[in-house]
Amino acid sequence: MEPCNHWGKTPPCTEALLEAGIGRVVVACEDPDPRVSGSGIRRLREGGVHVDVGLCADEAAELNEGFFRRIRDGRPLVTLKLATSLDGRIALRTGESQWITGPTARAWGHGLRARYDAIMIGLNTALADDPELTCRLPGLGHRSPLRVVVDSRLRLPLTSKLVRGARTTPTLVFTLQGVDPKRARAFTDCGVEVVSLVPDASGVLDVAGTLKSLAARGITRLLVEGGARLSASLMQQRLVDRLEWFRAPRMIGGDGLPAVVGFGVDLLEDTADFIRVGVRRAGDDVMESYRR
Repeated sequence: MEPCNHWGKTPPCTEALLEAGIGRVVVACEDPDPRVSGSGIRRLREGGVHVDVGLCADEAAELNEGFFRRIRDGRPLVTLKLATSLDGRIALRTGESQWITGPTARAWGHGLRARYDAIMIGLNTALADDPELTCRLPGLGHRSPLRVVVDSRLRLPLTSKLVRGARTTPTLVFTLQGVDPKRARAFTDCGVEVVSLVPDASGVLDVAGTLKSLAARGITRLLVEGGARLSASLMQQRLVDRLEWFRAPRMIGGDGLPAVVGFGVDLLEDTADFIRVGVRRAGDDVMESYRR
């Protein structure tokens, strides 16, 4: 990406390149950050450096999509990860879900966690699965992302793995303004950060507001692992950029729990459309990758 032309924790890259006497620089794409945005290229050219722009631009855009989203849209790149049966169910009607997919798919899911800044789930998923939301691949435990729970009424049990592990792995809970301050303090005392947001027009937690809050913290890549209502809210507002869909070769039936609940689509032209960009075998399962 374009060399920076402003002071941060270190001096500008442009000045370092000029001082080193570099004669040619190849830039894949311009930096959309207003502090740079073409000024790095201009500074190098003014200093007599030959600058080529555009080599591997598509690849660079994909690598930096999270950063670009944060700068341009004020939110992180959102990837929805689903692990379902062939008919799109995440659990039986009894709630049993462990494990629909096999060990290879689960290991790949942990690999996804290691590549994201934060991982988000809804309250129902937290209550049903009591997950740790850490990366448990050997040697990658330190890459566990910030854990985020959308919990409008602070119903997450203080005995949950997420709360009990908050001092080891950073954990944040989004809730509505006006919750019991004693309850919020109990979470804080356990090491959980509690962020209160104003409700949206329908009186519920604004999922777009949670994304903006995460972006303000520097989060550029967010992995969403459920549940069905949170996924629907993101789909409804067209906030899902990528899908990583693990499908197990089994059928559960219509009485199983769907991966995404209804989000008010009445016309095909209003559906959330994606382009499939990859299919991989994951043991007995299949991993499909999609982009908006």
